[in-house]
Amino acid sequence: MNTELIHIGFGNVLVVNRVIAMLSPNSAPTKRMVQQGRSSGMLVDMTNGRRTKAVLIMDSGHIVLAAIAPETIAGRLTASHGGQD
Repeated sequence: MNTELIHIGFGNVLVVNRVIAMLSPNSAPTKRMVQQGRSSGMLVDMTNGRRTKAVLIMDSGHIVLAAIAPETIAGRLTASHGGQD
């Protein structure tokens, strides 16, 4: 299995192969999930103090906060694949 990295802003890089889901941070269930991750020590904040625009769920159970939109992350992933899946 190849490790594929993608830039998610402010010098932060994420292993895309381990992402299960990308969510918008606005819904109540997502907010509860982030709060539970924070209290259990499983939250990784990669926003550098900016507003959270995406919540990424990893296969390890970690929750990653990103300051760029899920559409932008998906677009970068598509561009890195040359427009193919």
